[in-house]
Amino acid sequence: MTRELVPDALWERVAPLLPVPKKKKSGRGRPRADDRAALEAIVFVLRTGIPWELLPQKQFGLSGMTAWRRLEQWTRAGVFEQLQRNLLNELGQQGLVDFSRASIDSSSVRASKGGPFTGKNPTDRAKAGSKHHLLVDAKGQPLAESLTGANVHDTHELFPLLDAVPEVKQPRGRPRHRPGKLHADKAYSSRKNRRGLRRRGVTARIARPGVESKQRLGRHRWVVERTNAWKNQQRRLRVRDERRDDVHFGLLVLGSCLILFRGLNPDFC
Repeated sequence: MTRELVPDALWERVAPLLPVPKKKKSGRGRPRADDRAALEAIVFVLRTGIPWELLPQKQFGLSGMTAWRRLEQWTRAGVFEQLQRNLLNELGQQGLVDFSRASIDSSSVRASKGGPFTGKNPTDRAKAGSKHHLLVDAKGQPLAESLTGANVHDTHELFPLLDAVPEVKQPRGRPRHRPGKLHADKAYSSRKNRRGLRRRGVTARIARPGVESKQRLGRHRWVVERTNAWKNQQRRLRVRDERRDDVHFGLLVLGSCLILFRGLNPDFC
């Protein structure tokens, strides 16, 4: 079962990115847990949403806390961000990243243990929550993501997300990181945002309050809502159980990587 969580094709892309572990003094301590087993355990927790301490140790060969520590180390080393860039480049070279248009949206999750980047969620009776912000291409491929408190307005994350999109290789010509158009709902409508998009050479397709219906723009924007639904199939992202914001963000980026990997390997589920 565990090999289905991390197939060979995915492991071959992750393994070169992992930091070299420190050598232990001979004869001291337990043998270091296998990196692939640790990644399988992390993906298992991400998908099922179980607490780390309930990870089946006999099945994976390591404890939940060992898996968490490996996740924390790899997050600090930027492994998942680099994996996302590599996957986007692979997809881009095959013509599977469409920069003709992009869509942006957010989704709020309850932060059961609090921590940095949480705030009173206006849609959940002011309980502590965080917000996942997501930018996708015309096909719904995740280009960039960010984490804020649930009380942070969506409009503040438009340019941080747009500017975080890496250079993506194309089948021909130069790499791209700017979409031709950006689709968004009324939460992103402001003169500042429209001016900023013009300066970046991006056409704004943002619903204007009282002028345009969000249903009309939804012909193209639905892909980001679908990708958010894919994200929420990974149950650890439905609720923020990590007090550490960097570790939770690491899981969010890893979730995006699994979606991108599915674009290269449709049989992966």
